[in-house]
Amino acid sequence: MIPRYQRILFWSLIGCVLLMFAFLLRGCEQVHKRLKGTGNLAPLSAPNANSPETVTFYLASDADASITPTQRQVALPAEPTIRARALLENLITQYGDTESAHPLKQGSAVADIFLLTMPSPPPTANTTNRLDSLSRSSTGETAVINLRGSFADNHPSGVVVETLTLQSIIGTLHAALPQIDQVRFLVDGKPRETLAGHASLLRAYQATDTANRPLVPLDSK
Repeated sequence: MIPRYQRILFWSLIGCVLLMFAFLLRGCEQVHKRLKGTGNLAPLSAPNANSPETVTFYLASDADASITPTQRQVALPAEPTIRARALLENLITQYGDTESAHPLKQGSAVADIFLLTMPSPPPTANTTNRLDSLSRSSTGETAVINLRGSFADNHPSGVVVETLTLQSIIGTLHAALPQIDQVRFLVDGKPRETLAGHASLLRAYQATDTANRPLVPLDSK
């Protein structure tokens, strides 16, 4: 037979458990009411520093060897150097699409972009090359685009396809940052003779509307 004091202790413990359960249930009801009362408040969205804007991309087509200005809504940073890199990364990303008219391998293409203002002496009297004169008298910025080696190594080889890529890059950069009047290229921080065997990367190119005119080299290096 169970002693009387043990029965009293047992029922006392049962009573404490029931009392704690009642307090817990009441607390849950109060929390539920508070949450229900604030449920109609819309959450605050994180501020977006870069609002979408209309950007003109100079998109290449291998089928007819053309460059077509195409407007897209893209959010870009305001700082020119970061803006230029984000712009070109967005451009190359579009070429990674399976339906691209100028298909390129997906992946990051631009390691860095440097915008330089380098004053140069005026053209000499014996300057005979008009393009060389334009390069020497340049007062705008020079964009130095440092491409990733993986991008250049995996780029399709061919005069047309390589030239279209350079035209697309230069035209897009010119449209977004008109203060740039020359473009040079590096690959992994070093000079490289060609993009993929044909289009020269040792030359400086005039930043221009490449949809209406071919690449314009400004030197013969």
